[in-house]
Amino acid sequence: MPGWMFVALGSAIGGVARYAMASAFPLLPGRWPIATMTVNLVGSLLIGILSVALGVRGGGPDTVRLFWLTGVLGGFTTFSAFALETTLLVGTGASLRAFGYVLVTVLGCLAAALAGRAIGALLAGET
Repeated sequence: MPGWMFVALGSAIGGVARYAMASAFPLLPGRWPIATMTVNLVGSLLIGILSVALGVRGGGPDTVRLFWLTGVLGGFTTFSAFALETTLLVGTGASLRAFGYVLVTVLGCLAAALAGRAIGALLAGET
C-alpha cells in the first residue's frame, strides 16, 4: 500500500477524534477553548512519545510513522508537528532558531487569521 494511503487513513481517524472532542466540549462565546487546547496538548505529548518510540528519523517502518505521526496526529492537530519540530531544533542546539520559529509561527498565524477574517468579511460584503 502506498504511503499516502497510510496518511489518509490516519488523518481520517485523527480528524474524527478531533471532531469528537469538539462535540464533547463545544466552543461557547467568551469561554476558554477547552477542546482545542486539550487536542493540542494531548497531540503534542503523543507526538513526543511516538517520535521517540517510532524513531522520527529512521529506525522504524515509514508506514507506521506515516500512519501515526503524519496521519493520526496530523489529522488530530498540526500543532503537534509544530511542537515536535521546535523541540528537534532545540535538541540540535538551535535554540535561537527554535525561538524564532515559535515567534514567527504564532504571530504569523495570528496575523494571517486576522487578515483572512478581514478578507472574508470584505468578500461577503460586510464592513
